[in-house]
Amino acid sequence: MNHRHLVSAGLTVLLGVTATLAAGCGDRSGGGTATGSGKPLIGVDYPRSDTDFWNSYIRYVPQSADGLGIELKTTNSQNDIANLISNAQTFMSQGVKAVVMAPQDTAAIAPTLTQLEGRKIPVVTIDTRPDSGKVFMVVRADNRAYGTKACQFLGAKLGGKGKVVMLQGGLDSINGRDRTEAFNECMGRDFPGIKVFGEATDWKADVAASKLQTRFASDPDIRGVYMQSSFALSGTLQILKQRGLQVPPTDPKHVFVVSNDGIPEELKDIGEGLIDATVSQPADLYARYGLEYAKAAIEGRTFQPGPTDHGSTIIQVRDGLLEDQLPAPLVTLDGAPIGGQPTVKFDDASLWGRNA
Repeated sequence: MNHRHLVSAGLTVLLGVTATLAAGCGDRSGGGTATGSGKPLIGVDYPRSDTDFWNSYIRYVPQSADGLGIELKTTNSQNDIANLISNAQTFMSQGVKAVVMAPQDTAAIAPTLTQLEGRKIPVVTIDTRPDSGKVFMVVRADNRAYGTKACQFLGAKLGGKGKVVMLQGGLDSINGRDRTEAFNECMGRDFPGIKVFGEATDWKADVAASKLQTRFASDPDIRGVYMQSSFALSGTLQILKQRGLQVPPTDPKHVFVVSNDGIPEELKDIGEGLIDATVSQPADLYARYGLEYAKAAIEGRTFQPGPTDHGSTIIQVRDGLLEDQLPAPLVTLDGAPIGGQPTVKFDDASLWGRNA
């Protein structure tokens, strides 16, 4: 997730696995390109624009499209599945040859995927995996690893004892479920002396802040917070400051905070001691490989499970569904291993958040 190389125009990237022309398949979209320029027309739906992470992704998409020789049609569903369904209809009317989307409700998107398949418009999903339905490729990171890494960090820092709050995302999303289940399983298995308070937030900052405030009121001895996304960052820091808990890690009152995303603000906060770690999601590579796979689908290329040349692994999630799991390292102040696992120092130049 941390490589910064842009692909030059017209370059065909093999993505590290054998890409073969499907026999007799030709252009799977049934129409080659939809523009006079000869560039493939791809529709990209941005899932939301109210977080720094997704705003970074939005900035990276046109950069990657330029490098790949792709023409874009874009929409923004603003975290609303009804908007996404409507936007998909718009793409079909505009003649796009492939669609890249990041459905936040991973169950409700299934009928739309079926409709796109019927129109022979391949779909690549970014960051999230549909609960059912067919897509050409899922491009995300191992979200269960996010939860496990957060658990190992907090468990080690708390010495296996104490109370932590997990500010969950939306449990209608595979990401929220993966991170929640993995965190709980890891805590139960490796740190049974730590009590976890799970707070569902639906990825909403105001809900997260309200629930964290309430939890501190009833359990003032909370010593760890796991934010499943940086949407909760501002509210969490404000609450810790109000309660006089923004103290160095050497102070017994310190509350260890782990986030997910790797946005510039998180890296800055780690350096200043305001939070302690984050898992860096590859916003830049989500944009790049989402479009690469969409273009590959239009060209009729196919892929198989296995390692890639960009540091990831393609896995088969279920019959007919592949997922390219991009690397997402745990980022810490000193880059020291946690629980025997490597971490990356917050100021490492390879992190996309250092260059956004």
